[in-house]
Amino acid sequence: MSTDGTQAEMAPGGIGFFEAWLSVWVGAAIVFGVGLGVVFPEGFAWLAGLQIANVNLPVAVLIWLMVFPMMVSIDLSSLRQIGDRPKGLAITLVVNWLIKPFTMAGLAVVFFEFVFAPFLNPADAQAYIAGLILLGAAPCTAMVFVWSQLTKGDANYTLVQVAANDVIMVFAFAPIVALLLGVTEVSVPWNTLLLSVGLYVVAPLVAGALVRHMLTRDLPPLEGDAAVRAFTARVKPLSILGLIATVVILFGFQGQTLLAQPVVIAMIAVPLLIQSYGIFGLAYAAAYVARVPFNIAAPCALIGTSNFFELAVAVAISLFGLNSGAALATVVGVLVEVPVMLSLVAFANRTQSWFADSRP
Repeated sequence: MSTDGTQAEMAPGGIGFFEAWLSVWVGAAIVFGVGLGVVFPEGFAWLAGLQIANVNLPVAVLIWLMVFPMMVSIDLSSLRQIGDRPKGLAITLVVNWLIKPFTMAGLAVVFFEFVFAPFLNPADAQAYIAGLILLGAAPCTAMVFVWSQLTKGDANYTLVQVAANDVIMVFAFAPIVALLLGVTEVSVPWNTLLLSVGLYVVAPLVAGALVRHMLTRDLPPLEGDAAVRAFTARVKPLSILGLIATVVILFGFQGQTLLAQPVVIAMIAVPLLIQSYGIFGLAYAAAYVARVPFNIAAPCALIGTSNFFELAVAVAISLFGLNSGAALATVVGVLVEVPVMLSLVAFANRTQSWFADSRP
């Protein structure tokens, strides 16, 4: 999920009013979207038809609105600090790219080819597996700024983690997805997959870097950072609007399916819940053993637990269609993520004392 960590108005605890009530807004958008999908199915069918080269245009525009402010916030020059306090970053990258995609694929196969197989059409089961794989291969980018703030994490170090993560995502997302979809015998249209990565990761990252350069050109570092924060604060309402509208549209597309198949929704949620809590536990334990300080340990565990759901949803729609089981699985990921992440933030804050004796 992606909104940047800059706030024009701060709520108690150091986060913006929107982030403080994030689960409420997302929950309201879900209910509203499902209701609209049931009442106005023809309207959503029309929106579904607005696509070019398998890319749905309304979804693409809204995802850009969400992602762009976050991309402006990313200072790629912070990658020079990768060597500083490397343990937290190493945990983040190992969990995100060497463990998480494969455990998600494994759980998806176990549940949908074995545990739930007697209750599902095999083609539907494969589609749900594909959606879960897309979620597992798309680790969180900007929403980690929100989770980091909620745990009073080190903002600069979180920025380093996000920048490194995004650079790796540009090169690793498509090959990992293709590998895992191939292993589970799902056809992979490479041209569509690469187009999605270019459209939703590379292009906004380049655009964000160019805007950041324009904002900070000829300014001292502190003034440049202030200019970036001011800009992202101004455009943040667009990001919030994009997030809410995307949730409404996605759940509108799937509204009738969600109401008709509540058991399927529960089935998809099971491996997602196991994956989320399991990945957090693994990363958090690794940070504890490695004596990583809490203000780095909490964000490095949370960044692997959360998903870049916008990318997963967009690729699922591009590869398999708006009404596909894969798209449904990624939408269920949105439904599950917010309450799960808030529960993990609460757990991390309660266990901060575990890291009291750690050292950078």
